[in-house]
Amino acid sequence: MKNHTKIRCTWANTNDELMQKYHDEVWGKPVHNNQQLFELLSLELMQSGLSWKTILHKQQNFEKAFYNFDYHQVAKMEQQIPDLLQNTGIIRNKRKINAIIQNAKMMEQLEKQGTNFSELLWQFVNHEPIINSVKNHTDIPNTTDLATKISKHLKSIGFSFTGPVVIYSLMQACGMVNDHENDCFAK
Repeated sequence: MKNHTKIRCTWANTNDELMQKYHDEVWGKPVHNNQQLFELLSLELMQSGLSWKTILHKQQNFEKAFYNFDYHQVAKMEQQIPDLLQNTGIIRNKRKINAIIQNAKMMEQLEKQGTNFSELLWQFVNHEPIINSVKNHTDIPNTTDLATKISKHLKSIGFSFTGPVVIYSLMQACGMVNDHENDCFAK
């Protein structure tokens, strides 16, 4: 009898169904929707210094706390910061919460200027995913020169908590970079 088990990246070989689903359906798949990109950016900055598993298991709480990452709503959340800091369902880090709100304001500002956030990001990869050859996930860098370049640009226009590591994680999450292992079914 043939084994029909999917071959996944090593990091997704887990019994954690949320991690498997994220690996199979999200990570490395191209995203061009501004609200989805804002959500991924927000989750990636929340993950900074923590495990992705922690963030993934709190994602629904984040969605509830941040209006499903509708950046127009999030941009107006400054007065809700004290409540967010009491919300045990999310990461209660004031710098990170402030950054999400600041980034929502920047998303709105870009929109008012006629700049599409997706277009802004994807132009850095000429609108085509970079497909890396990855034998083992431990070979994947935590950042690249391109992520540093994007980070500097985003910071220069007012985005917050968008360092090179956060940006490289975003690039992986939104499919600008495909870092699935070579033998992974999602490659």
